[in-house]
Amino acid sequence: MSIASNIKVALPKIDNVQEFKKFMEERSQTFDKSLVGTLMSTLTTMKFDGSRTMHEHVMEMTNIVARLKSLRIEVDENSLGCSLCEESRSLRESCKETWKG
Repeated sequence: MSIASNIKVALPKIDNVQEFKKFMEERSQTFDKSLVGTLMSTLTTMKFDGSRTMHEHVMEMTNIVARLKSLRIEVDENSLGCSLCEESRSLRESCKETWKG
């Protein structure tokens, strides 16, 4: 098995397996923290804009929650449900305004 040249450049030269394992664990933790931040940001700023179905929107949110859970981050599903209800309510109000006149 070989390592791609663009990855080789980013890895320090370590001859000891234990040191390499420690290095990789530290890098993994940094990556996980970054991923959690990205996923939480995406989840909290997602809005249903009508460009796809509500089902697809909910499924994307569910997938993000599942990814967060796999990283041992708990997401309050009640808050998620409230968020969806709020989006749904504002969408209904928007439709009422559009079709009034």
